[in-house]
Amino acid sequence: MATRQYRLSEFDQGAPPTNRPLELLCEDKSGTYLLPYLCHWSDGVWRNSAIGGVIEANVIGWRVAPAV
Repeated sequence: MATRQYRLSEFDQGAPPTNRPLELLCEDKSGTYLLPYLCHWSDGVWRNSAIGGVIEANVIGWRVAPAV
């Protein structure tokens, strides 16, 4: 199992680009996890890119989604 610091090292913790599809690393009491869908930063909140809903997770890092 990957350690928190190792997983976090693969993600950016700085200001995210606006309205660009991103992968999010989140954390809860059980550990870190990657959301199974792309998200974007818009109007000061994280949103699900497919449906626009607000993400209510503890986001600790982001990275640009790989090109498909």
